[in-house]
Amino acid sequence: MPPSVPATSDRVTIAGVTLLPSMLAADFARIGEQVRAGLTAGAGGMHADVMDGRFVPPITYGPKVIRTITEATGAWIDAHLMIVEPERHIDELARAGVKAVTVHVEACPHLHRVLGMIRDAGMEAGVALNPATPVTETLRYTLSLLDRVLVMSVNPGWGGQAFIPEALDKVHKVAQIARASERDIHIQVDGGVTPENVGALVAHGADELVAGTAVFKGDIDANVKAFAEAIRAGKSV
Repeated sequence: MPPSVPATSDRVTIAGVTLLPSMLAADFARIGEQVRAGLTAGAGGMHADVMDGRFVPPITYGPKVIRTITEATGAWIDAHLMIVEPERHIDELARAGVKAVTVHVEACPHLHRVLGMIRDAGMEAGVALNPATPVTETLRYTLSLLDRVLVMSVNPGWGGQAFIPEALDKVHKVAQIARASERDIHIQVDGGVTPENVGALVAHGADELVAGTAVFKGDIDANVKAFAEAIRAGKSV
């Protein structure tokens, strides 16, 4: 590991499923404290939603803030780039200690090149699909470069939205493609994820769950443990 990259903890799983709380929903006045609380309760890492005000309307934060969090907490961080020209920020994210980067197929006309850049920087590479984006042939032609596919179960941009039920079918289709590839590709779901729908998501093939409001609103320890219980129940069915 280069000296410029902060040391991070290993990602952990719950019955083979990783819970990645979205830091966008945290109280930024207490973000270090809240991230540590989530990790202590059993979260597998943290999810960083990077927005530029162009691909999606809001602006959030970038590599400098993420680096501060990795240095303060040692969190394994997965960055979800809801931005145009994501290739401009890949090296800086690697220096910030990010372990995985997901870009949107809708924002990358040269997707193959961008995924290669992410992997060359020493990070896992992923592709995100918006709710109205079909599971296209694009995935089939980039499988050799993919570590994960992120199925958006809300329209990107804001936290606290309701889960779009049609995402379940998309998760199933992506999982089928991943299995057929015989590669270890994670299926991640982001948007409206709660303990109530975890069982269905896991049953359809998801193994990474992003949740913001459902983790950071209220008692973080109790919320993470509720997710863990729901994940174990879903895996046992």
